[in-house]
Amino acid sequence: MDAADRIANMITPTLEAMGFHLVRVKLIGAQRPVLQIMFERETQAPHDGGITVEDCADVSRAVSAVLDVEDPIAGAYRLEVSSPGLDRPLVKPADFQRFKGFAAKVELGRPLDGRKRFKGRIEGLSGDSVLLRDEDSDTEQRLPIAEIASAKLIVTDDLIAASLAGRPAPVN
Repeated sequence: MDAADRIANMITPTLEAMGFHLVRVKLIGAQRPVLQIMFERETQAPHDGGITVEDCADVSRAVSAVLDVEDPIAGAYRLEVSSPGLDRPLVKPADFQRFKGFAAKVELGRPLDGRKRFKGRIEGLSGDSVLLRDEDSDTEQRLPIAEIASAKLIVTDDLIAASLAGRPAPVN
């Protein structure tokens, strides 16, 4: 288990107690590492319900307290806490099911039929593969989950509309 996985296991109970869901933990750099924590409200809707600056501050304080006690990173590091945003990373297989019908970019670690990069509409999951309707060829691509190096949503009008549908109206 790498450092990011250990940290994720440490902070998940705290986030869940606060009504949030951990999206991703990423540790970047060696000299002065940056610990990135992405979280969202617990929801299965395409939107995250809106994360506020206050939510980020609350999560930062709570996570910092856990990290201070557990001390999983030797030396100084910078903590970044954020919402995943509209062009969120797709990290878990369930993310591909949750965002079925939306556009995504997927990069594989190894080429599949001579390609590593794919862009298209998510059609769901089938076994250990993500089904993606490729925008270039209009064919269904079966992308092995184990081979996905990175994946993220593409901001489109339908994604924006779905996100706004789940948020309260702005207060004037």
